[in-house]
Amino acid sequence: MSDLRYPIGKFNGQAPANQAERERFIKDIEGMPAKLKAATHGLSGKQLDTPYRDGGWTVRQVVHHLPDSHLNAYVRFKLALTENEPTIKPYSEDRWAELADGKLTPIEVSLNLLESLHERWVLLLRSLKPGDWNKTFRHPELGVVTLDKTLALYAWHGRHHVAHVTGLRETMGW
Repeated sequence: MSDLRYPIGKFNGQAPANQAERERFIKDIEGMPAKLKAATHGLSGKQLDTPYRDGGWTVRQVVHHLPDSHLNAYVRFKLALTENEPTIKPYSEDRWAELADGKLTPIEVSLNLLESLHERWVLLLRSLKPGDWNKTFRHPELGVVTLDKTLALYAWHGRHHVAHVTGLRETMGW
């Protein structure tokens, strides 16, 4: 892997083309908490506090980042489904990762949160009607974003960060 920042490549920006692709992305979101739990299983405190690359977050910060990020995504879905093109508030994920809860909390707390969050999120995603995927929110930096594209992004996002952990484990022989 040439760029440790993007172990599965950068997000291609494409929304799902059809319902079969949407279902694949929903399954990615559904299965991600278990994959992250498996990827972190048995890691020591020292291993959890190892950055996945020079200048990168520690495994612990990656684990805590995922529910932070996916909670924001879940709220964005709910806003787009209940309001007319709401403007969302972005957040400084790098600053969030530096807060005490992102550096000190046992990872089981975030693994449990992620599991519960994804259970709710998948129930919501599977309830959407075909036209709902075209609903939008406005991101102050990215402009108008559809739920279809957001689904693809967060399916990629989970795979991306799990690969950070599994790639580090492989590199370090853990």
